[in-house]
Amino acid sequence: MSQIITIGFDELPSHGALILPNRLEFSHLLHLEKELSGRQILYLAEDGGAYDGLTQTHLEKEGTDAVAFAIDEPAPEELLQIVGDHIKAGGMAVFVPGKVTERRATTQTVRPQALEVLTSLNVPVIPAFVETPRNTVLATESTDDYPEAILVLGEEIPADKASPAAFLENVYISGEAAYATLPVLKKNLARVLLEGLKRHANNAGLIDGMDGSELAYGRILAASLALAGELKKQTQKERVAIILPPGRAGLIANLAVVFANKVPVNLNFTAGAGAVESAIRQADVDKFITVDKFVRKMQAFPWPPTRDLIFLERLLPSLKGSMTRWFIASKFLSAEFIANRLQLPKKGGDREAVLLFTSGSSGEPKGVALSHRNVLANVNQFGARLDLHHEDSVLGCLPLFHSFGCTVTLWYPVIEGLTLVTYPSPAETVKLAELIEQHKVSLLVATPTFLRGYLRRAKPEQLESLKLVVTGAEKLPATLRESFAKRFGKEVLEGYGLTETSPVTNVNLPDPTPKPDDQDLPVLPTARAGSVGHMVQGLAIRITDPATDEPLPIDQPGIIWFKGANVFGGYLNKPETNAEILQDGWLRTGDIGRLDHDGFLYIEGRLSRFSKIGGEMVPHERVEELIVQALGLENQDERCVTVVGLPDEQKGEQLVLLSTVSAGNPGQEIIDLRYRLLEMKVPSLWIPKTMIPVNEIPLLASGKLDIRGCEAKAKGE
Repeated sequence: MSQIITIGFDELPSHGALILPNRLEFSHLLHLEKELSGRQILYLAEDGGAYDGLTQTHLEKEGTDAVAFAIDEPAPEELLQIVGDHIKAGGMAVFVPGKVTERRATTQTVRPQALEVLTSLNVPVIPAFVETPRNTVLATESTDDYPEAILVLGEEIPADKASPAAFLENVYISGEAAYATLPVLKKNLARVLLEGLKRHANNAGLIDGMDGSELAYGRILAASLALAGELKKQTQKERVAIILPPGRAGLIANLAVVFANKVPVNLNFTAGAGAVESAIRQADVDKFITVDKFVRKMQAFPWPPTRDLIFLERLLPSLKGSMTRWFIASKFLSAEFIANRLQLPKKGGDREAVLLFTSGSSGEPKGVALSHRNVLANVNQFGARLDLHHEDSVLGCLPLFHSFGCTVTLWYPVIEGLTLVTYPSPAETVKLAELIEQHKVSLLVATPTFLRGYLRRAKPEQLESLKLVVTGAEKLPATLRESFAKRFGKEVLEGYGLTETSPVTNVNLPDPTPKPDDQDLPVLPTARAGSVGHMVQGLAIRITDPATDEPLPIDQPGIIWFKGANVFGGYLNKPETNAEILQDGWLRTGDIGRLDHDGFLYIEGRLSRFSKIGGEMVPHERVEELIVQALGLENQDERCVTVVGLPDEQKGEQLVLLSTVSAGNPGQEIIDLRYRLLEMKVPSLWIPKTMIPVNEIPLLASGKLDIRGCEAKAKGE
């Protein structure tokens, strides 16, 4: 493979411009010079910036035009004149960023101070995206399959439109184009999982928190392959349903379905009968993998006829001979040979790999068909950002029907060779804290609702081994983040994702630690309170006006759109809905947010959690924060207030407050609350008219707010 891939250089304009890269190592600089052959180049460097010896020598050598500027003050008139004259004469100015301490898989390394200066020079700007994909390959891949670098020239930004926001938006779009060329996106999920299990057969595995049993990945591979053969005999359907919590059985079942070249459908066993029956009907399945114990426990679940159930604890003993043969064979046969024997396609690409269903928090569950490309991209994207290693372990307690439970705590540890410690419920924090301590767990993924349980029930020493505590699914309250840090000495890192994005798009992470020789380098921050962090590599973003869908600068609040290899291709059998939310590969998320100039994304609410009152968009989550503050409820462990929007004849909508802390006189209490909020300068339109006492705020099994359940309570249903 070519050492350096270039994209967009055939569209280089004949007039002068400023080329502004997201990073530029010495070898990339030389290649860029080659591409600009025949053009006069003026290098712009950071005054006092750190450069490696080769780059420094190159900038200082005789015959090279270079000028240094300070990034912590406005561009001086002299710099404006030098750059302006050079570009007017048809020359190209090239910015050379100084070295920084950055975390792996960071898309943008130019400091915002430099962006402010460079985009104020009143010249056309051409963003250049430079990536080194060999640094972020999966554990199952060879770097030989990847180029040394990918260079993408972005779309030119006119001088009068140049800004940090315009540069960032363009760089992310170029980064998406570069990422789309990577070989991993064409691979088959089953083959990659097979390679992961075989590669890590003896040095990683699953620890089942229910009984303490340990099973190496080599044994899991053998059991999964044996079961896969049986599944091929039992059903000709494309998909197989799985009704299991996280654990040994859940992992083997999912792997077996994939190795049978079929699509696993993990059903939400906490959903109502109507939602489950809808999912079964949409998925068109006729076989359901489960265990006897779970059937007895979940008696309210609308179980299909017994003849359609595959009971693992009954079937696997009969496959003991097959498992033994596969275990022995897998020690000597290559993963590729086994995959060929199973007749697994070499390429997965856009074929359906996993079918998940949305929670149905605001309507009937929709089938999210994630492709091989989607899943493998996201494992690579967030795996590179997390940067965990073979000695690390992951706590897998989120439901397998939940997108994070599927990709992050199921496929990711198998592919990357991390030990998986499982437990069937994320709510039993006493037991989970014991497992974290006992097995030295490195990564905990939980919602804010479940983190409150650790605050109440876990001892600080039990969570000592955790390297990363990542939360998502709902907004992280500042008081919870602060309380967790104070009690456990661990920073809670808020992330963001959607089932439709496989799921991870953003995550805060600990700031990178400088290497011994780089102690003086600036450190690029990778965590910022209140944000959901940086975007994963290969993901583009744009922002549009909620009312008009017209483009907005990405540093202004509006509807978030994503484009990338992890973005799904559409809901199952929902062409009209898909036409509304997908445009040329861009996904309209329905969430409102903005990006700051350091690349941190801020979520300001879901469009469905806004009410339009008197022509003004009122954010429910912000109103809830103000109410919590007004009532002095910041230290409450559980969610105790929720705002719901209901139709109103006069103003379009009205706000209704659900509260678990009512003293019994909601009429007087809402009046008292109104006065408190008015004293806090809260707009009158933002203040709920009605309070409804409830015993608890409806939540989904994932810990997310059950919007439909809240609306039903607000309506008195």
